[in-house]
Amino acid sequence: MNSTKKIVTSLLAGLLLAAPAAADELGKAEYISACASCHGEDAKGNGPLAELMTVPVPDLTTLSVNNDGEFPMLRVIQTIDGRQGIKGHGYPMPVWGKRLVPDAEKYGEFGSETVIRGRILSLALYLESLQE
Repeated sequence: MNSTKKIVTSLLAGLLLAAPAAADELGKAEYISACASCHGEDAKGNGPLAELMTVPVPDLTTLSVNNDGEFPMLRVIQTIDGRQGIKGHGYPMPVWGKRLVPDAEKYGEFGSETVIRGRILSLALYLESLQE
């Protein structure tokens, strides 16, 4: 990995670990870009595409309430990256882990994995911050 890729990878990892507020902003941007069209800007399942779905779009602000008060971080991450078989519109929910790959390829084999995982983690942390 060249030095630029190492620097970018280190900066992203440091950002996620040292600056939760900045990570929250990254997560919010990911949410608005990838999730709000179905789940709504308020994450209550009322996005503009929700009425077109063949199954109800879940309210993402109640994930903790529906999990005995604990935010199901691992399940959320696995849902975003496609390891959980969530169905939406009669088909699996879009696999956002794969959606992120083309943007991250420029960081190299290991750097791209770090970038993808960082973006997914930022999104999951943002969802955690929305819990009622």
